[in-house]
Amino acid sequence: MVRRTTVPSLFPPPGYAHAAVVETGSRLAFMAGSVPLDKDGTLVGPGDFVAQTEQVLANLETALRAVGSDLGRVISTDVYVVASDPADLSRVWDVVHASGLTTAPHTSTLLGVACLGYTGQLVEITAVAEVAAIDGATDPGE
Repeated sequence: MVRRTTVPSLFPPPGYAHAAVVETGSRLAFMAGSVPLDKDGTLVGPGDFVAQTEQVLANLETALRAVGSDLGRVISTDVYVVASDPADLSRVWDVVHASGLTTAPHTSTLLGVACLGYTGQLVEITAVAEVAAIDGATDPGE
């Protein structure tokens, strides 16, 4: 069970929670950075923050489903953007905010960085998510 909290005495966050508390007994998935590559490894949306963010979120959603989770169960994200202009960061955040990640506001950090791992990559998102409990089932990766 995840309890997400927006603290009334702090600045109201735009589409994310200040904290998330996970009750003991929950299974968590720590997701690797989701990147804007298609299934063939080709960069999607060169130079386009929005297209890359949409691909990153689609890849994250696919990876989450593979481990028994979904965007609505995400507890925390780090959103990396190759940009120094806050307007570019806002373009990316607008796409994140419109996604299923805000079904239950999650904790998040939005960062402008100098570069990411793939040539032309502008966006990457890491996540921690709660995994649905399945009685007697083992993890898909076992």
